[in-house]
Amino acid sequence: MRIAIVGPFPPFRGGIADLNSALAYHLSKMHEVHAFNFTTQYPKAFFPGKTQYKSGGAAQDFQNIRCLSSINPLTWKQTANLIIELKPDLVLFRYWMPFFAPAFSGVAKRIKKQTNINIIAVCDNIIPHEQRALDQQLSTRFFNYIDSFIVLSKKVEEELLSILPDANYKYSPHPIYSIFMEAPAQDEAKKQLNISAKNVLMFFGLIREYKGLDILIKAVGKLKDELDDFILLIVGECYEDEQKYVELIQQCGLVDDVQTHFSFVPDEEVGKFFATTDVVVLPYKTASQSGIVQIAYHYDTPVIVSNVGGLPEIVDEGKTGFCVEPNPGSFADAIRSFYSIEDKESFRSNIAEYKKRFSWDAMVKTVEELSHAG
Repeated sequence: MRIAIVGPFPPFRGGIADLNSALAYHLSKMHEVHAFNFTTQYPKAFFPGKTQYKSGGAAQDFQNIRCLSSINPLTWKQTANLIIELKPDLVLFRYWMPFFAPAFSGVAKRIKKQTNINIIAVCDNIIPHEQRALDQQLSTRFFNYIDSFIVLSKKVEEELLSILPDANYKYSPHPIYSIFMEAPAQDEAKKQLNISAKNVLMFFGLIREYKGLDILIKAVGKLKDELDDFILLIVGECYEDEQKYVELIQQCGLVDDVQTHFSFVPDEEVGKFFATTDVVVLPYKTASQSGIVQIAYHYDTPVIVSNVGGLPEIVDEGKTGFCVEPNPGSFADAIRSFYSIEDKESFRSNIAEYKKRFSWDAMVKTVEELSHAG
């Protein structure tokens, strides 16, 4: 089967581009895959980070054509024409934000107008974390050109059906990332990061208000006099004013107990952070799912997450982690409970078994089944 995938790929950085690259790789084992990548993803004025691009990256076993600008309608027509000329059996769009709906609609509309090619949308979110006016209208317009959907969480399934009650779709959970290098030994990782503390908990990922880092800092502040020989690692580029978190750390008396890395972490360095860590803490205020949980599972690291969106779907309570209400008291209780458990290694063995359900084979099978149904 010849498959065209539309969305961000390297050199763009971030979880969406990484997952697209992994999806293309796994599909290419059995199919001919072509990636139709962005030339411009976010205009500079709309992008809160330092750069949209990553350096380096592994060689790709599929064609990666940079042709689509989110803000240039001429490229929407050009991208559609390139796909039509390719004559694929299937077109996959990766959908996670209504900002891209006009560009995706422009491409999909032209494909549908001139061909009968089956189009599938792989949806991370339907309703974005940070909502804006016209979001639902933009999504609905794009969805008019889609034959089938793949939703990555039950929360996204609910959102899809609230807009399209008769949608043809399948649920296939977010697969485990397969792009990261093996983690170094814990002692070596701690040495690289200059960490001497026995107990290490970590917040990892891009920092935005909805991710609730303030909740975690306040929770750890409550535990300052209870936890023995600990450090909180905060790792990720801040997409807002990082100074407010620095001040909150000071207010909670945690200056000596927190190590911050307010920068994007290249793929090859991710492992050392997870190697140092006992537990990853994600106190999100809203969520559909989280790719960070899947990175943690890749490294067999337990998680403490908020009971919001699709996060409870991917945590086996008490076995791979804990799921609690998004407030400082609940997270303090969960962290306290985790460190009171003598056999913490049991979490890692549980995760090694549990994560098998998040396989790439399952995602590929879902794509193949929907391609035949279209």
